[in-house]
Amino acid sequence: MRFYQATTFLFPRSYERRLLFVCFGAVHVPLIACIVLQATTGHWQLDTLLTLLVATLVGTGLGLAAIHALLAPIAQATTMLQSIQMGERIPLIPQGADDLVGRLLTGVTTAAHENAARIERLVDAAERDPLTGIRNRRGFLDSAKQILRGRSNAVLALIDIDHFKRINDECGHDVGDLVLKALARRIEDHVRRSDVAARWGGEEFAVLLPDTTLDEARLVMERLRATVALDTNLGVEDRAVTFSCGLASVRDFALLEDATKHADAALYAAKHGGRNRVHVLRP
Repeated sequence: MRFYQATTFLFPRSYERRLLFVCFGAVHVPLIACIVLQATTGHWQLDTLLTLLVATLVGTGLGLAAIHALLAPIAQATTMLQSIQMGERIPLIPQGADDLVGRLLTGVTTAAHENAARIERLVDAAERDPLTGIRNRRGFLDSAKQILRGRSNAVLALIDIDHFKRINDECGHDVGDLVLKALARRIEDHVRRSDVAARWGGEEFAVLLPDTTLDEARLVMERLRATVALDTNLGVEDRAVTFSCGLASVRDFALLEDATKHADAALYAAKHGGRNRVHVLRP
């Protein structure tokens, strides 16, 4: 470490150049010694000196090229570590031998895997509703942004549990939480893999159905509504749990906010139309 620090003045910002410079000087020691000896004795052997000079230059070039190539994995490992620190994913990490560079690459591999797992846990925690286990609004919007990219037809469904405040007031918030968790499971069980379900907030849920028309989405939500209304295992004894739903079409992520307003208006109409129904406000 002392020699490393003592030589920083040579190339303060380039460890590779510093190492190459030291190797360059070491390779020329025999040539310098030969010149000093012949100068001291006064017996110049030009053929020997020229041969040694050419051999030294060739050896220097080959040695520097080899050292540069040997240092390449270290430079690559440094770049990968910087990417890891910035939270970026490393798609492919080269495998090294059982030596110093190999152990360094193994360390980078371990750090990359641990960092990727940590990022996934953090993202999952940030985008998942802790009560129901499904996406929260942030997770829904992140997924919707990817799904609606280039899509031409999708439907947004907003679901709201009917009389949920009464459930909390009469049965307690623990029962209300059970209802929320049970409904979240029912929603995820009934939608397609390509659909995105989330807890929108409070007792409200959102579902994005890509590549779906309003009529198709209405059939999906009607089946879900009927299933929930007949389900006796939603956490409330002797009382049916129902929901109201509003639908709106959405063609682009930039139009999602407008679609949300339209779906919310449709949900409001479903509530005032008697609840336990699916409503569509067609453009």
